[in-house]
Amino acid sequence: MTIGFDAKRLFRNFTGLGNYSRFVVQALKEHFPQNQYYLFTPSIKLNPDTQPFLSAPYHVVAPGGIMKKLHPLWRSVGMSFSKGASGLDIYHGLSQELPYFLPEKVKKIVTVHDLIFYRYPQYYNPLDVLIYKKKLKSACARAHRIVAISRQTAQDLQAFLHIDPDKISVVYQGFHPQFSAKQSPSRLEEVRQLYNLPANYLLCVGTIEPRKNAGILVEALSRLSPPVRMPLVLVGRQTAYAGQVLKRAEELNVRHLVLIRDKVAFAHLPAIYQGAAVFLYPSVFEGFGIPVIEGIGSGVPVISSTGSCFAEAGGPDTMYVSPADAVAWAEAISTVLNNENLRQQMVRNSQQYINRFKPENIARELMNIYSELLNQ
Repeated sequence: MTIGFDAKRLFRNFTGLGNYSRFVVQALKEHFPQNQYYLFTPSIKLNPDTQPFLSAPYHVVAPGGIMKKLHPLWRSVGMSFSKGASGLDIYHGLSQELPYFLPEKVKKIVTVHDLIFYRYPQYYNPLDVLIYKKKLKSACARAHRIVAISRQTAQDLQAFLHIDPDKISVVYQGFHPQFSAKQSPSRLEEVRQLYNLPANYLLCVGTIEPRKNAGILVEALSRLSPPVRMPLVLVGRQTAYAGQVLKRAEELNVRHLVLIRDKVAFAHLPAIYQGAAVFLYPSVFEGFGIPVIEGIGSGVPVISSTGSCFAEAGGPDTMYVSPADAVAWAEAISTVLNNENLRQQMVRNSQQYINRFKPENIARELMNIYSELLNQ
């Protein structure tokens, strides 16, 4: 089988969609090495995360000549006429888009991560919302199969775009095996010193933007009693909202306890997770919520939000709290910190639950979809 992927995010993005793309391609290569894998990208950013994909057995296809400068056009149209495209059996768009004019015989699949721009357009530039909607509608119309990364996303596809449920397959997003690798005490201390982290802390990972809702954690922090109160570490890219979070922390007299760490290397995240007392994910809405799984995989008790897809990611032994209730967040944090038996139960049972997200399981589910389409 010859499979092509939209690899723009794989080679250019080092957070969510980039991590998803690298995970999928790597998992398929490792568990189904007999196939040919073509990676179509308008450009490449050299990075330790992208280096393994630049040589055999992968075939990297990028534009040449004038198309290097017209890379958006190459990605949407020119790619279909590039070397290797005519020989594909499957083309998988990993980030909600498909190119036009792929050969008729090529089976087309698109992964849809979320429809947040439908539910919460106020979080986006209005022009971006129009572009995202147009691209998504077009891709879903032309795809032979749509992969939704959660049941929540599958439901949103039906609700907002009226997609036939028989056209949608739910294949969960996996998590990198590095999060399950136990970090040595020396590694934990090395990373702690590198980012100037305290010995004990609460952790939240994700872009610091309104939808991710870090502000509710500051409110909760101010309500924790002194014996259990500890620093809150926010890891993620800062937006203007980060300033609002810090301003509110100042008003609540907990500014000294709120630490923001931007530009954290992906390779250092496991140690940061494993050094935390509790992982907190108060997001209002996500397509899946991969940090929840990373926290569980790292052996840390996790508290996340009610609603959206978070129970799909965290399972029954993660604790869930309304994303709007600061008092409930403070109570949940106190409960987990003060009950060692509960902490151990949450970690043990949740780690069993997330076995379904391991690379071999995700690769097998995707390969089943590819094979089914080719046999139709």
